[in-house]
Amino acid sequence: MTHISFLGGVGTVTGSKFLVETDNRHVLVDCGLFQGLKQHRLRNWDRFPVEPASIHAVVLTHAHLDHSGYLPLLVRSGFKGTVLCTEATRDLCSILLPDSGHLQERDAEFANRHGFSKHKPALPLYTEAEARACLDRLEPQRFGTSHALGDAMTVRFLPAGHILGAAMVEIATRGGTVLFSGDLGRPNSPTMVDPAIVGQADYLLIESTYGNRTHDPADALQVLADVINKTARRGGTILVPTFAVGRAQTLLYFIRELKTRRMIPDMPVYLDSPMAIDASHIFCAHLGEHRLTELQCRDLCAVAHYVNDVEGSKALDRSAAPKVVLAASGMATGGRVLHHLKALAPDVRNTIVFAGFQAPGTRGAAMVGGAESVIIHGADVPVRAEVRNLSMLSAHADREEIMAWLTKFTSPPRMTFVVHGEPAAADSLRLAIEERLGWPCQIPAYLQRVKLGADVPGRD
Repeated sequence: MTHISFLGGVGTVTGSKFLVETDNRHVLVDCGLFQGLKQHRLRNWDRFPVEPASIHAVVLTHAHLDHSGYLPLLVRSGFKGTVLCTEATRDLCSILLPDSGHLQERDAEFANRHGFSKHKPALPLYTEAEARACLDRLEPQRFGTSHALGDAMTVRFLPAGHILGAAMVEIATRGGTVLFSGDLGRPNSPTMVDPAIVGQADYLLIESTYGNRTHDPADALQVLADVINKTARRGGTILVPTFAVGRAQTLLYFIRELKTRRMIPDMPVYLDSPMAIDASHIFCAHLGEHRLTELQCRDLCAVAHYVNDVEGSKALDRSAAPKVVLAASGMATGGRVLHHLKALAPDVRNTIVFAGFQAPGTRGAAMVGGAESVIIHGADVPVRAEVRNLSMLSAHADREEIMAWLTKFTSPPRMTFVVHGEPAAADSLRLAIEERLGWPCQIPAYLQRVKLGADVPGRD
């Protein structure tokens, strides 16, 4: 008998965690942090819903923190097993997880020093040392090959697009096959491969981040050029809060194309994120897992000035010259971008450019929604700069792209679970799947446990 427990990634786009249980094997697919709204973030501090020592293995779909960032806590709480992932995911986690621990330590120290935390003292969720300690658990696997987990379960990774190393995860048990879409990439991405076509699965967990929306069909190069040119004419700076893994590399590729085609001025570009710098080098080390050639990768890495130290980062805000600054994080939840926002958001000459989904409760969502000010480091920062969200740069498939991918199935799953989306997005995708494809669907609830049976799963 096979059960699935939905320990995260339901009712929200973050905190992805799905526990697959058979009679003798417990496997956690994804181990992500909750982000965004406070009531979701507080779950990161709760006792884990099952005993971590009872989990035999963790399987990661990809490296983003909402899929991998809880791993240091799981290990600290008693998890003793291995972590299976693709090779690129292993490489990216080696920079993402320690950086996450470092930022949490730094933010806690900053809060304690300036006294704006309600907690006395403010503590990090985990430390950089704890994050590094879990990296030895990661065992990279090749795409397309099956790996045995015990004598009655296998796992297989299939390309998902989205970011480097991103995978769909297929778990086969005596009860059938379960396919986890992870974050599904977009077809015809300029940098990433298309998601693999999957003919059949007995049960499917499909993401719904953009389940109620379609991406702007406008040409991304032209829109980005228009934003940069408009801002440069008024003497401003373009600040791009960017995800260090995936989005930063795509943006560098686009900026390189714009400069090569002389569509924008030859203004300086700065990548102010040591993690994004490292991720760009990893991107170039995995030729064949994305669309770019070795030469294009070298050009991508050469288009920006790399800013590694804090003093260099501060100097960017003291310069009045027009420029493009890419800095993590992509939803303005932490990192160096916060200091840039404090300096640049109050000035009408500047433009803040977001590049994809902004989870509810994040500063990015507030600014895209038209907030006149945001709280940064306990202070109210006015937002007078122009704010744009270029959704066409998203690395997530939208509703119609998801539906097109689903139509490639040769037979419908026994049940499709719609996960990893805000409630309206998940319900919109559920309706589309039921009405257009005639497939049975469920939107699971947080901590719901279902039994996979011969027909449709039922609640336990």
